[in-house]
Amino acid sequence: MTARIAGLYVITDARWPRPVALETAVAAALRGGARVVQYRDKSEDAGRRQREAAGIAAQCRAAGACFIVNDDVELARAVDADGVHMGRDDGDVAAIRAALGPERLVGVSCYGDLDRARAAVEAGADYLAFGSVHPSPTKPEAAVVPLSVFAAAREFTDRPLVAIGGINADNIAAVTAAGADAVAVVDAVSGAADIEAATADLIVRGFGPAS
Repeated sequence: MTARIAGLYVITDARWPRPVALETAVAAALRGGARVVQYRDKSEDAGRRQREAAGIAAQCRAAGACFIVNDDVELARAVDADGVHMGRDDGDVAAIRAALGPERLVGVSCYGDLDRARAAVEAGADYLAFGSVHPSPTKPEAAVVPLSVFAAAREFTDRPLVAIGGINADNIAAVTAAGADAVAVVDAVSGAADIEAATADLIVRGFGPAS
């Protein structure tokens, strides 16, 4: 399953107008070639969150893309997501792996912490995310992590490595050249006037033309 974490990884942004336009925006990103979509919504509106997540999950299945839910194991199970992504304060990786079973993916934010990354692999994480690799408009308080973190992580794991933070059309090529298997973006897609075109452009710049 872990091979599916590759290419452009789009994280939904609460700034997209709701509710219909969120799925419209995701559809455009998928048409542009996004291979992974993460639904991230920290609000307390459980009903809306489940409706949105279910709709995006269906879109991803139809497009052959991977669908990940941020920080909510129960929601991931309810909408039959491909997996969850967990941050520093989102729970124990081993417990989450046990709750989800072997068929779903567990992604872990490691920031720039290689010890955390090693521990996550040992606990059963399927992929590791590092960043912010550039100053991020989404999380301006995040510390910037050097691109050398990908080579360092590759020395102890063959799990997919995801870069996140401040990545755009001008710097994505350097990020993938450093060893990131997937590149997660928020503003570079959600802030674009033409989401489909912006997604396709990022993919060409970062991963080359589709074969």
